[in-house]
Amino acid sequence: MLQIDDTIISLDLLDQRFVCDLDTCKGICCVEGDDGAPLEEEEVKIIEDLLPIIWDDLTEVSKALIKKQGVSYIDSDGEPVTSIVNGEECVFTYTDDQGQCKCAIEKAYREGKTDFYKPISCHLYPVRLQKYEEYTAVNYHQWSVCNCARKLGGKLGVPVYQFLKEPLIRKFGKEWFEQLEIADAELKNRK
Repeated sequence: MLQIDDTIISLDLLDQRFVCDLDTCKGICCVEGDDGAPLEEEEVKIIEDLLPIIWDDLTEVSKALIKKQGVSYIDSDGEPVTSIVNGEECVFTYTDDQGQCKCAIEKAYREGKTDFYKPISCHLYPVRLQKYEEYTAVNYHQWSVCNCARKLGGKLGVPVYQFLKEPLIRKFGKEWFEQLEIADAELKNRK
């Protein structure tokens, strides 16, 4: 484990390899799972405000569920998560022309319709954050649907934290990320 500021970081972020392979997995992480994607409290309001912008990209089933339940619900841990269709698919998922599941929120961002990229938990995946009273744990989550991403990351030699440079900087800042790079270099020199 490493500590930077008030974060405790799993060494798996440095040691494991990962690069999303959408051509192989087709974005299945947006479809499978037990709960929706974790949301930070302020993200619920942001997403509610984005609904008029992304509404036409949502499926009819998702629209009906959002009308009934809203954009999120509270999971068994007492945390807000994105609403999901039939206990699986995130309500913000759409399928593109190549058959890949993608995020309607991210699509709106890429089209310049919003400055909100997507929920930070989605942007950070396969990293999961666990907040404690005095620190935040930054852990690498291994899920079988991402086997192809581990394979591609291994082939390309890309550590998890390097693949996630943009979202890690978004969440923790550039200085934090630079400290993580320094720690990685120092640990490699000791081996």
